[in-house]
Amino acid sequence: MGLFDFFKKKSSDKEKPTEDEDKIVVGSEETDDSAPGWDAIDAEFNRLYPDQPNPRHYGTVIKYMLGGPDPLDGISVYDAGEFWHFVSYGLSELYTKESEDPEYSGYGIELTFKLKKSTNDEEEIKNGCGLLQYVARYIFQTGTVVLPEEYIYTKQTVGIDAKQKSNLTGFLTAADDLANTIDTLHGKVEFVTLIGATDTELRSVYESETSKLEVRKLLQKLGNQLTDYHRQSLV
Repeated sequence: MGLFDFFKKKSSDKEKPTEDEDKIVVGSEETDDSAPGWDAIDAEFNRLYPDQPNPRHYGTVIKYMLGGPDPLDGISVYDAGEFWHFVSYGLSELYTKESEDPEYSGYGIELTFKLKKSTNDEEEIKNGCGLLQYVARYIFQTGTVVLPEEYIYTKQTVGIDAKQKSNLTGFLTAADDLANTIDTLHGKVEFVTLIGATDTELRSVYESETSKLEVRKLLQKLGNQLTDYHRQSLV
């Protein structure tokens, strides 16, 4: 089963954009006054996009802890001009400190995704939210934290775009070059961005004895952190 197949089975149709201009409501709990971790993420992205106090937001209907399928409590999507800048809420401790590690909040990361704009943005934005939920679900289920300069390769050959036609079939990862690591009430949080990669690129990393070095080389060749579903392979 490929990455996109997994996403389709879990379907992001449970991701609904919130209309509340103050804060999102997840289930019946308002998070505006009781989510210092959430507020810290908001503050960093408000720094990046001060003209967008109310970005697109996709919140989960049923929390993961209550049996819902999606581990992220929400995903915000900012308009960065050439691309859409996604950020996740849920891999760090948004509400209370539960882990015993005083240095890091939760898994110590949140995911970001920089999707180059296209003619079917609405469809691809919803699809992008599903991809972030997929990666977060992998982290929750395995306990394996996705860190910068790694790769996500499922050996699938269909695209990760909504229509499954892109040459991009998986991801490289990097420290987000726009969003800074933040210190929250519950510990540090680093923003790890997912960058679409082709099957050929991912196989070159997978088959290499120095995968981290190969990832670095590919990231350098790319020259930016955008996921462009129309780009050709660099390998």
